[in-house]
Amino acid sequence: MTRKTILITGASSGLGAEMARQFAAKGRNLALCARRVERLHELQAEIEQKWPQVKVSLKALDVNDHDAVFTVFNDFKAEFGTLDRIIVNAGMGKGGSLGTGLFKHNKATIETNLVAALAQCEAALEIFRAQNNGHLVTVSSVSALRGMPRAMTAYAASKAGLVNMSEGIRADLIRSKSPIKVSCVMPGFIRSEINEKVKSTPFMIDTVPGVKAMVAAIEKEKPESYVPGWPWNLIAFLMKRLPLRTVMKLGG
Repeated sequence: MTRKTILITGASSGLGAEMARQFAAKGRNLALCARRVERLHELQAEIEQKWPQVKVSLKALDVNDHDAVFTVFNDFKAEFGTLDRIIVNAGMGKGGSLGTGLFKHNKATIETNLVAALAQCEAALEIFRAQNNGHLVTVSSVSALRGMPRAMTAYAASKAGLVNMSEGIRADLIRSKSPIKVSCVMPGFIRSEINEKVKSTPFMIDTVPGVKAMVAAIEKEKPESYVPGWPWNLIAFLMKRLPLRTVMKLGG
């Protein structure tokens, strides 16, 4: 099934912006939202110049304003008539080792990556249930598979929660025999604004090929995907089974 109209949160930069470009190249219409509207306008101009047949609509959205999430999603629905796929992509990665005075940043990471994701999933599913169709995509991380140290502790915990929430939604829809699809994409290390200052991470790939793998996985609508498949399918298999000390060595 071709999902013609796609809503992407956190679309002003990084993985979200590149997903917008790559879906535009496939002829999909785009509902894009983020806090930084000026960047959205720049992205819209770029897409409309390269792919003039694509309709692009923009709205300002801070996903931590939960009421605004429902309003924006419903406004997009009214504008396009139907939303075929909603990608819960907005996220952040601030924080540090617990007990070192960084509670504010750790809390913000969990609120943005998990609580705000809950609001987005709720709003998306209200629309999809009314349509009796749709594809919900959550963007987690391979870090969700195990506990992680330092700045990754709260981030990995939030992404693990997102994986479980996605599976719970899928289980609920299976029980009700709903045609709505749910996919959780777990990227490995893909270069983006959130990690642009990281220099020594192994297996890091650039944004464009990394997002190409994400888009391919999303289009297949599998329940869960590690992307890119190589080497992350193997690494994920090992991460689930190896002792914690050994897992930490995989990260360099």
